[in-house]
Amino acid sequence: MKEHSGEISERMAAAARQLQDQDGPEATVTAAVEMLVRNVDGCDSASIALVYGKRRVETPAASDDLAATADRLQAELGQGPALDTLWEEETVDVPDLAHDQRWPEWGSRLVESTGARSVLTFRLFTMQNMIGALSMYSTQPDAFDADDKAEGLALAAHIAIAVLAAQQLDHYETALDSRTIIAQACGIVMERFEIDATAAFALLTRLSSAQQLKLREVATEVIRTRVIPTGTTDRDR
Repeated sequence: MKEHSGEISERMAAAARQLQDQDGPEATVTAAVEMLVRNVDGCDSASIALVYGKRRVETPAASDDLAATADRLQAELGQGPALDTLWEEETVDVPDLAHDQRWPEWGSRLVESTGARSVLTFRLFTMQNMIGALSMYSTQPDAFDADDKAEGLALAAHIAIAVLAAQQLDHYETALDSRTIIAQACGIVMERFEIDATAAFALLTRLSSAQQLKLREVATEVIRTRVIPTGTTDRDR
């Protein structure tokens, strides 16, 4: 049974606190992939990868051999979502690797060696010639429904900031795209008012219009202060 928005919001807040409480970079990224497997219903395995120049792939954390193999094969074969599509699109959804022709060698090798069938990959951040990639895998086809994708996106917003900080990259705020900033702010609003993601996004949009600021600017302020700007009313919620 799917959870109510309030329950999901509470888990998002707990997830953010858990990442902040980790002692050191390795513990932070390890906690992140374990959190995905534990919290997203369709997710059997997860990894965080750093992709350099669409060629070199490093995997700071993988929950198990399936996820580690998926990243290793992308680097070995020179094909896969993190090496091409993810540079142009923020999310890559592969409902069934056995019938997806975008990366025929990578897909067939991964299915044969691990039994993986579904893949959902999020771009965490972009910095110069590097991107951060968060991938979730399942051994079942069509494993990720709309709720799983929304929850994965919300977690990705928290994980992106944690990974950047853990990697000790300079000026990491500039690497976060608007999607990540807005998603994290939505998570804060969801927790504060116990509303779902759609209502949280609508509230931020109204604030953006009322204050004549870009939505990213409003979201950035919410993240920085953890305070919803004045003027929010019950009607807004």
